[in-house]
Formats: sequence, structure tokens, C-alpha cells
Amino acid sequence: MTTDTPREPHDQPAGEPEDLLDLSLDDSLEGDLQAVADEVASEYPAPAQGGAIPADPVAEPRTDLESALTEAEHQMEEMLRREAELMDQHRRLAADFNNFRNRAQRDVALATEQAERKILLEMLPILDNFERGLGATYQDVQSFRSGVELIRKQFLEALRRMNVEPLPLKVGDPFDALHAEALTTFSDPNLPDGAVAAIYEQGFNLKGQLLRAARVVVNRLHDAGKS
Repeated sequence: MTTDTPREPHDQPAGEPEDLLDLSLDDSLEGDLQAVADEVASEYPAPAQGGAIPADPVAEPRTDLESALTEAEHQMEEMLRREAELMDQHRRLAADFNNFRNRAQRDVALATEQAERKILLEMLPILDNFERGLGATYQDVQSFRSGVELIRKQFLEALRRMNVEPLPLKVGDPFDALHAEALTTFSDPNLPDGAVAAIYEQGFNLKGQLLRAARVVVNRLHDAGKS
């Protein structure tokens, strides 16, 4: 009779591992894994029906960048074209201004030359009369004086045609420093103190504006300051 060897209490049945691991997950860990799986699934959606490959998430930003660069290039080209147009306009305006300035200078020079010719043509007949007067024979001083007076009258007429008029100044008028220059003083009891005693050079106006001030002698009575 065979006697069975008593089995120790810790012995396991045949076919079973000595230490059996408990692979069951608790509820909290299982929930965390499910949340991670759902997040990954949301970022990488499943392919559509028909086996279509989902769009590359980097492709759309790259396309936007290329579009922005293309637009920037177009804007740069437009700015360069506009700059070229403005530079061309500037060169044209500068050339037009130079032409205008040269034309204006020529016009001024021509107008000045014409004015000078007009003045000379007015003066030459007077010179001709002086030449005739010098070659003439006079019986007396009065005849010579009459000839000179005619030439003077002719000269004043020529000045009037050029809008030059003598100042209305005569001996005895009060001295006017705006239209006359005092060369010296003279004492004449027959004239008021401060009056024009003599006219050394006649003054003239050109178109109503002073052309040349008269040069005169001013009367000063010595007794006027003692009163």
C-alpha cells in the first residue's frame, strides 16, 4: 500500500504558476487610458470612406505662407513700378522747368533789348539836333538860347513817351526830403525859411514813382533861430 506524501499547505496544484499576477485594472486607471485614447483619436481622425487619406495638418499653414509671400512680391513689384513712374515724372518736370526758365530768361533779355532800342531811338533824334545846333551860325546869344530850348523841349517829350515826368518842383516851394536832396543852404530874405532856393538837378518820376530825387539848395534865414 502506497502511502501518499503529505502535501505542504503552500504547494500549488500542478499546471498553475507559483505566483499568479493580478492583471485586472482598477477603475481610475482604466478611465485615464480611455481619455488618452479619445484625445489621440480626435487629433487623428479615422480615414473617410473609400480609403481617403486625411489632410496634412501642416499643409494648410504652408499654403497660407506661400500666398502671403506671393502677395508681398506683387506689392513689391507694384511699388517698384510706381517708383519708376514717379522718377520719370520727376525727370520730365525738371526738364520742363529748365526749358521754362531758359525761355523766360530769353524773353526777359529780348524785352530788355527792345526797351533799350526804344530808348535809343527816342534819344538819337535829339543828338541829331545837337549836331545841327553846333554846326549852325547864330547872330546873337538869344538865337542860340532859343535853339537849346527847342532841343530841351524835344527831350522832355521823348521822356514823356517813356512815362518819365519831371517833378513839379520850383524855387520857393517848401523843401521835401522825400523827393529832394539838400546840397547846401543859402540865405535869401526874399524866400521863406526852409524853402527851395535853387534847383541844381531836376527830379523825375517814372510811372508815378520816384525815379531820381531833385538836388536843391535850401534857404536858411539866420535870424529865424533867434526868435
